[in-house]
Amino acid sequence: MRVGFVGLGAIGRPMAARLARAHDLTVWNRTRAVAEAFAAEHGAACAETPRQVAEASEVVLTCLPNSSQVLDVLEGPTGLAAGLAPGTLLVDSTSGEPAASREIARRLADQGVGFADAPVSGGTNGAEAGTLTVMVGAEPEVFARAEPVLRAFGSEVVHLGPVGAGHAMKAVNNALLALNILAFAEGATALVRAGVSAGRAVEVLNASSGRSFVSEHLVPARVLTGAYPNTFRLALLAKDAGIAVDLLESLGLPGPLFRIAAEECRRIQALVGDEADYMEPIRVAEQAAEVEIRG
Repeated sequence: MRVGFVGLGAIGRPMAARLARAHDLTVWNRTRAVAEAFAAEHGAACAETPRQVAEASEVVLTCLPNSSQVLDVLEGPTGLAAGLAPGTLLVDSTSGEPAASREIARRLADQGVGFADAPVSGGTNGAEAGTLTVMVGAEPEVFARAEPVLRAFGSEVVHLGPVGAGHAMKAVNNALLALNILAFAEGATALVRAGVSAGRAVEVLNASSGRSFVSEHLVPARVLTGAYPNTFRLALLAKDAGIAVDLLESLGLPGPLFRIAAEECRRIQALVGDEADYMEPIRVAEQAAEVEIRG
């Protein structure tokens, strides 16, 4: 199949690499040198504009930092929308906004173009291994067309409902992730200050009811070792938590805990910078408590 990919960032690049193994791939990236290097490495074509990606493809995927950038690459005479022919499909794997997805779907429907929002979870390792969870919002017939393409990088491809459902699911997932990181930071620093071995504390936690993905997987590999790799930006986690807050507000729901998560992530982002990793709240808590969570 002729597939296009727009956005070769930290997670988009390995997703596109897996697509290149299975399909005739055309790529575009805002920094052209990145796209050229990718195309040379993976045997893909490199387009000069988003429109050229659309013109060369039956299915186009976008994977960008936010919905505003997706809307930007759609616009204008060189944008994606100008090159999408009737019968083609646009799949947005950005962690975006449900309302923006619905707006894009309405616009493209007038052109006879299908749309699905399909954000992913599993990080760069999952993208490289093809084991991402893909959360899809789309009409059933659009999902049926998109699923075989998404299987190139997703081991769990789940149809959640109409357009916007995928982005709603991803926002709630990441707001819960943020809450778990922040809560672990508070609890673990308190335990270490109280004289409890960090390694033993995590061991007991993971055999008890307070465990989470954060304590079971992220903390042993990243915190107890002191490695703290930079794999996903805290700024993006804060953005996603904010989308979850907006979702609850649009539904008339209060969401006090999601609001705390978004505000605290933004506060810490202001301290550590826009490029800091999403596990940085734990290191900030370590510094404030004058302890290290190691073991």
